[in-house]
Amino acid sequence: MANKTSILIGVLVFLVVVLAGILVYILVIKPAITGYTVSAQQQGVSIALTTLWQRAAQCQTIPLTLGNQTINLVAIECLQLPQQTPQTQQTPSQ
Repeated sequence: MANKTSILIGVLVFLVVVLAGILVYILVIKPAITGYTVSAQQQGVSIALTTLWQRAAQCQTIPLTLGNQTINLVAIECLQLPQQTPQTQQTPSQ
């Protein structure tokens, strides 16, 4: 009888230790890892957007590719036509 009791106590202690380890992982380790991953992703997005912004501000075309499709991004300010002076404007003939 004493042998069965010690085995039962050993199994219960083992289960408590395993459950405590699972709780520590769920409550402490996993959020720390997830927080680091999210922070790294946000930093990557920030760097990419800053680079795009800087290149667009310098009137450089920026190729954006998704799968097998590519578009060229350019700032609309870079597409504006020069203003015509009054001397070069033509008046309609009557």
